[in-house]
Amino acid sequence: MTSTQTRAAEAGHQGADIRSDLHVAVEPRDGGGLDLSMESRVAPYYGAAILSQARQVLDALGVKHARVSIHDEGALPFVIAARIEAAAKRAGLGGGQKALPDSLPLPRPSAQDRLRRSRLYVPGSEPKYFVNAALHGPDAIILDLEDSVHSAEKDSARILVRNALRAVDFGACERMVRINQLPLGLEDLAELIPESPDLVLIPKVENSHQVGEVDRMISELKLRHNLNRPTWLMPILESALGLENAPAIAMSTPNIAALTIGLEDYTADMGVVKTAEGRESLYARTRLVNAAKAAGVQAIDSVFGDVGDMEGLRQWGENSRALGFEGMGCIHPLQIPVIHEAFAPTKSEIERAQKIVAAFEDAQQRGVGVVSLGSKMIDPPVVQRALKLVARARQMGRL
Repeated sequence: MTSTQTRAAEAGHQGADIRSDLHVAVEPRDGGGLDLSMESRVAPYYGAAILSQARQVLDALGVKHARVSIHDEGALPFVIAARIEAAAKRAGLGGGQKALPDSLPLPRPSAQDRLRRSRLYVPGSEPKYFVNAALHGPDAIILDLEDSVHSAEKDSARILVRNALRAVDFGACERMVRINQLPLGLEDLAELIPESPDLVLIPKVENSHQVGEVDRMISELKLRHNLNRPTWLMPILESALGLENAPAIAMSTPNIAALTIGLEDYTADMGVVKTAEGRESLYARTRLVNAAKAAGVQAIDSVFGDVGDMEGLRQWGENSRALGFEGMGCIHPLQIPVIHEAFAPTKSEIERAQKIVAAFEDAQQRGVGVVSLGSKMIDPPVVQRALKLVARARQMGRL
């Protein structure tokens, strides 16, 4: 490329309060090869390795002539590669090439009905949160490309999340990605689907056509890259129109695993104040639960925004479970154990359900069509509810 087609560019962050990140400045040149410089507190130990990796990344991108300045803040190799690639592409270099880190073995495919009590949001532009996110024990980790990422950082965060899906061990957590609102979200899919995320959250869904567009693109990308793992979808309904279309959205594709609601945007759309009691969103939340249950998918509640109010979170979670939700989002690791407890069946519920199940199994063995517990007759719907509760308690490790 000539100098008129390229420009100096940067990516990543540096500073006293930055950790696990890397700042890169790339200045294209017409000749002279690569001129690399680096600053790092760990230069005596890892400086040579960082510079060696930088050259490997630039070579993979086809960058032959550039001045590259690196300021390291303790970045891991997958972050180094992502930041250099982002800076090079912003500079007009690299073309359609990628500098992919080595890929860890993929975890087992995620089941459509797996536990989703908690899903921890992690900003897609902040690598310091990635590596330890699984240690907090959420059922899922959401690598977020939407609200938590500044508009100027969307391209860089997309590359960083792609590399994290390849190189970070998220343990038993379901690997979720929240893409951007369409059409930008389609660019996210093109970069991320080849790395097999377990589930894609689609923000601000208002009709089934939006879900269909995402579903079709994922299918095309999986076919192109010869992928046969399931990729589940979780539409986020965040407006009055989206909630009114909840039944059609829930049934728009068999690849939907759950519906969820975004209460900040929903209450803003309604022009009402979001309260701790949630009276203003009760209709929307019950409508979403009903639509999800009718479609045979999970209903997942919104986040609880006050990270300092654990009692309020507990009450919200218990009320949410009572409405039929099976989990909710969280924005801080301290919320996870409170959410798990709130969505778990109580000891007395489990004991009663076990008695009902035992009575049902006894009636089945004796060929009796009527189930009784003591002097009370147990209706079939009560038996089904007890069976589901026992199964869920067992799934949560309560039995």
